Amino acid sequence: MDTWRLDAAGPEAIRADVLDTFPYEYQGKEILLELETQEFTSVCPWSGLPDFGRLRIVYVPDGLCVELKSFKYYLFSYRNVGIYYEHLTQRILTDLVAAVRPLYMRIEGDFNERGGIATRARAEYRRPGWSGPGALTI
Repeated sequence: MDTWRLDAAGPEAIRADVLDTFPYEYQGKEILLELETQEFTSVCPWSGLPDFGRLRIVYVPDGLCVELKSFKYYLFSYRNVGIYYEHLTQRILTDLVAAVRPLYMRIEGDFNERGGIATRARAEYRRPGWSGPGALTI
């Protein structure tokens, strides 16, 4: 059934090792950071055709922030990776939490229609014991 499938790289091609961080100098003072791109691309793992979407990352750093150029290279590593939306959303969350160890992080993916169906995927991490953002709206 999948003999016509185009070749695409697997999840092992994702480059979490390129993620770099810098110290958040106001540790103890919460700030809500939002990163957004409308240029995310990956590949449908079934057809090999390109997928496009918008990603939004919202997080409250503890001691580290993600460096944006490295984050862009990280996202670029998905370009030829065949991965389901549900999996890539969890993978991005896992990789970013490992890199910056935030108090809170949410990943939102709004993906273009495939076969007439648009998909939204959201995943969230909250550090155990962290009670919330105080006055910040998440």
